[in-house]
Amino acid sequence: MSSKEAAAPALEPLVSDLMIGESPRWHAGRLWLADWGMRQIIAVDADGRSEVVVEDLPSFPFSLDWLPDGHLVIICERTLLRREGDGSLVAHAELVGISDYGWNEIVVDGRGNIYLNNCDFDAMAGEAPKPGFIGLVTPGGQARRVGDGVIFPNGMAITADNSTLIVAESYGKRLTAYDIADDGRLSNRRVWADLGDGVPDGICCDAKGAVWYADVPHKRCVRVSEGGTVLQTIHLDRGCFACMLGGPARRTLHIVAAEWRGLTNMFDEPRTGQVVTAEVEVPAAGWP
Repeated sequence: MSSKEAAAPALEPLVSDLMIGESPRWHAGRLWLADWGMRQIIAVDADGRSEVVVEDLPSFPFSLDWLPDGHLVIICERTLLRREGDGSLVAHAELVGISDYGWNEIVVDGRGNIYLNNCDFDAMAGEAPKPGFIGLVTPGGQARRVGDGVIFPNGMAITADNSTLIVAESYGKRLTAYDIADDGRLSNRRVWADLGDGVPDGICCDAKGAVWYADVPHKRCVRVSEGGTVLQTIHLDRGCFACMLGGPARRTLHIVAAEWRGLTNMFDEPRTGQVVTAEVEVPAAGWP
């Protein structure tokens, strides 16, 4: 362990028996996440009691977040859905024509802009990788590309002042940042952190400006500062897909993990998906 790293905190189990959990979000006092294999959205309280909030989705839910007005939005392959007050799901925005491939991660900023990313190749079919892009759905429902050339974009987070979007480039082994204009446009692309051998998946920001990233092949969750200095590392016995700071003080790091069997076998039994928690010193900031 580097002298700059904090000691690893103790891990506590929260929920198990998931297929592949993803896109954890802290909302209204509970951890919400997608179970890809079950095509469900689940909410879990601090005692591990879980509720299936949305089920029977048309495809597995890649990611979820909330609009400022409280509506839940879910990206399922090529469709952005919005959950109404009666629990029904409606199309939120038209995404056809922006890409021929399914979307991956979404994050909503404090203005109501929805950022989505797309690897822009068919990974499930074994197609050769190529650069992907970031899309934007404005509060008025207009959808367009706003950032190109990202190498398998994955987790995304936005700083608390709405000024910066940070994107995990899994194949690029880096975190990339953009400035956000008032109208949602992105500019000033830059490497926020070179992660060395790190393979970032889901990410979240904290109140000291650091980022936690989950890493599937290295079975770890890592906190880094801008520039790439490793501040803390938490090791697990299976791949870490995403992480989210939550809990009453927003200092509980929720890590979504599972044994990774490859794209074609990720829904095989037995189920190994779980959420474990660790208490950390610095609380959450920004979005999601």
